[in-house]
Amino acid sequence: MSDMTRRIEQIVIVGGGSAGWMTAAALARTLERNCAITLVESDDIGIVGVGEATIPPIRLFNDMLGIEEHEFLRRTQGTYKLGIQFVNWAKLGHRYFHPFGSYGRPFDLVQIQHHWQRAQAQGKAASLDEYCMAWAAAKAGRFDRPASDPRNVLSTYLYAYHFDASLYARFLREYAEARGVKRIEGKVVAVEQEGASGFVSAVRMASGERIGGELFIDCSGMRALLIEGALQCGYEDWSHWLPCNRALAVPSERTELTPFTRSTAHTAGWQWRIALQHRTGNGHVYASGFSSDEEAARVLMGHLDGKPLAEPRLIRYVPGRRKRFWEKNVIAIGLASGFLEPLESTAIHLIQAGISKLIAYFPDLDFDPVVIQEYNRVAAAEVERIRDFIILHYHLNSRTDSELWRYCANMSIPETLQVKIEHFRRYGRILPGELDIFGPNSWLAVHIGQMNWPQRNDPLLDYRNFSGTEYLEQLRRTLESAARGMPTHQDYIARHCRSA
Repeated sequence: MSDMTRRIEQIVIVGGGSAGWMTAAALARTLERNCAITLVESDDIGIVGVGEATIPPIRLFNDMLGIEEHEFLRRTQGTYKLGIQFVNWAKLGHRYFHPFGSYGRPFDLVQIQHHWQRAQAQGKAASLDEYCMAWAAAKAGRFDRPASDPRNVLSTYLYAYHFDASLYARFLREYAEARGVKRIEGKVVAVEQEGASGFVSAVRMASGERIGGELFIDCSGMRALLIEGALQCGYEDWSHWLPCNRALAVPSERTELTPFTRSTAHTAGWQWRIALQHRTGNGHVYASGFSSDEEAARVLMGHLDGKPLAEPRLIRYVPGRRKRFWEKNVIAIGLASGFLEPLESTAIHLIQAGISKLIAYFPDLDFDPVVIQEYNRVAAAEVERIRDFIILHYHLNSRTDSELWRYCANMSIPETLQVKIEHFRRYGRILPGELDIFGPNSWLAVHIGQMNWPQRNDPLLDYRNFSGTEYLEQLRRTLESAARGMPTHQDYIARHCRSA
């Protein structure tokens, strides 16, 4: 066996923003020696920067970098997030919560939702939300870090963050540059490729400077300068299933510091509300086939909690993914690899997932096709599972008040999702999916929240001596009591991570 690895010694990252600087920071942490990492970005090219809400795996990424949580939140004007509240999605006037964490603790061989379902049918249970710690804390406006003792009900929830995406990129830039990453300011005007292989050999800057490398990471956003501009990988368009293709984003004055994201469905899309320490982030995601930009702006500005701090900024996108994420010696990460939409806050997670796979399948100069093929297989499966989860929200609706919602309720959906919906509708069972970042509790929250009621109980219930009704009521009271004992979200931030 030879130990003569054909080692990569020059990496070029094209583009900054969250994708570029997350990649640079992770590579600088992982490749401690023998590799030059260069990031090129232009201050003239704005970043999309709507990625202000995250899901719990972001904590693993920051931990891997060795970043202290409170310092990170101070630097990014960040707050905590216990889940997402959905308003008017299943039908007008209806609300539900997608929590981070579980519903109670396992207490019987039959899962809690089946006991809840039977008690609900008998009129002996509250809404499903009332049996999870994340919602008990969120509705009371409270937050504390989870307990480590698994017997404590305060151990049954997870959390993520809201933060200013541009401040996060700046924070990670400092981190990466302190570990040797070189930043070059300027616009890429040409991509050079080797004649025989088609591999990218260099990017040329507007200044005339030529930056050569062996591995190129395309973080150039929706422009996709390398993966599409040079290598023409092609794009899989998912507009049929995800008709929303535009977003208007606007900051407003800070109001209530809620420890959750709110998503409110409107006639042609939905609006996000994200509470940061210094402002509230708002946006209207909508389908241009069902609304004009002017009407979408009117809806957004008419539903702000506080005074707007800027004019709305328009973002156009085509929902879908690249046909290949890794082609030759180029790997696309972030928006260059595709975009679904902001629902369920997966944009930053998909950056993180791309980086994790890059490290797990890190190449040498041979760029083995077997490695590239597996990377592309895993990346496609991950994003398709997220796609299905997002479609679930749109498809399971009983709204008849607008064209968009009628279209979504009646559209054909991927077979992978149809099977999951059918199993839950018949038996209340959640089918596990390979590489599914959203676990059973998330699927349960949305199935029930979108009113996909199971037609029958789990057959095992009839064989159990245990009745869950008393346990559920005791659990609900315990959660409410535990939430009252937590500090308010405002107080927790003031004490531990208030920004200057």
